[in-house]
Amino acid sequence: MVIDACHEERADQRPRLPVRRAFTLGVAGLLTAAGVLTLAGTASAASTLGGAAAAKGRYFGAAVAANHLGEGQYAATLDTEFNAVTPENEMKWDSVESSRNSFNFGAADQIVSHAQGKSMKIRGHTLVWHSQLPGWVGGLGATDLRSAMNNHITKVMQHYQGKIYAWDVVNEAFQDGGSGARRSSPFQDKLGDGFIEEAFRTARAADPNAKLCYNDYNTDGQNAKSNAVYAMVKDFKARGVPIDCVGFQSHFNSQSPVPGDYQQNLQRFADLGVDVQITELDIEGSGSAQADSYRRVTQACLAVSRCTGITVWGIPDKYSWRASGTPLLFDDNYGKKPAYDAVLAALGGSGGGDGGGGGGRSCTVSYAETQRWGDRFNGQVTVRAGSSAISGWTVTVTLRSAQTVSATWNGSPSWDSSGKVMTMKPNGNGNLGAGASTSFGFTVMANGDWSAPTIGSCTAS
Repeated sequence: MVIDACHEERADQRPRLPVRRAFTLGVAGLLTAAGVLTLAGTASAASTLGGAAAAKGRYFGAAVAANHLGEGQYAATLDTEFNAVTPENEMKWDSVESSRNSFNFGAADQIVSHAQGKSMKIRGHTLVWHSQLPGWVGGLGATDLRSAMNNHITKVMQHYQGKIYAWDVVNEAFQDGGSGARRSSPFQDKLGDGFIEEAFRTARAADPNAKLCYNDYNTDGQNAKSNAVYAMVKDFKARGVPIDCVGFQSHFNSQSPVPGDYQQNLQRFADLGVDVQITELDIEGSGSAQADSYRRVTQACLAVSRCTGITVWGIPDKYSWRASGTPLLFDDNYGKKPAYDAVLAALGGSGGGDGGGGGGRSCTVSYAETQRWGDRFNGQVTVRAGSSAISGWTVTVTLRSAQTVSATWNGSPSWDSSGKVMTMKPNGNGNLGAGASTSFGFTVMANGDWSAPTIGSCTAS
């Protein structure tokens, strides 16, 4: 199936969902302080996607939307799990230069500042693309268009000089289908085939130290489109046109699965002397089938020495451009899916916050406040099995000093001597298949403290 290239545009058009109270917890748990979710303790490098990738000499990134950074668990998951970011829409032409030579970098700066504060790599996306162009660009004649294109590249890259690891200089310039032809766009139609080379030469002059990438979709296996991109890159390398990397978007589903020659295709581009990057990965599906596809993609990157990193196109499913296909590594409540376990294992990670348990068994937990009254609130903890079935689970719930629990359900609780740490075990709901979930709940008498309890790690058996 041909994947729609305009997914980034549609991402902006999806209605904004209300910020949820739900949040997922890893091995150390999450604590709330002054309304900000932070990790308690320091996670082992090999227990997160970014840490495990770094141990392999690579990055593992996520596409980020500035308007979600204020959501505590979104930011906490980003900061914990990833070591690279790509702005979803905030660096595109219509966002930064809606009027000619008038630039607004506010939203993009927010993402860059956040990423720099966490020592993350930043991919710039994207400088020249046929979509999400302000109307004035398409109305220019050839001479003005060339000037506007070069000015846009120069001004944007110079604004972020020294901060961006790699730029998608030109995005999606080739047609789908069997022709291998260039896509119609203002740049192609008015400037001809040479516009891509000119864009790359302008980009090199603007920031000599940034990696310069060409990025496209439906090029993951060897086909007419990927062959055309390959021929262009080969020609550029032969003639000294500055190109450092090729991005493969890698949007997959059951109709367009991971191609059998995926690794070989990455390798043939790398053999031209460029880095390859998986730039917008998402795979529709669920359970073991989705997990296996994610594992294969991760293993392919690891097998190609010049595959420098992987970026998934979003964090939780609910914010994906194709949310109904549940294509990401975290569910709507930031629970780690079997696909997450598969990726972490492929990267050589230790299992992250999935909790203990023998024989590879693991589980994750997420918490949500479900109801609130004048003096109390209900909390619900969802327990989800990892990539293997489990026969039991154990979760701790630690109350604030003033709080007490007045009722529980769907679990068998026990308490420590302080009466503040509740250990919950199953009550007939311990057997979970791979990726399956159950939940238990409790009522907290707030006594003036409405903070969420601290949920410990899930231990599987």
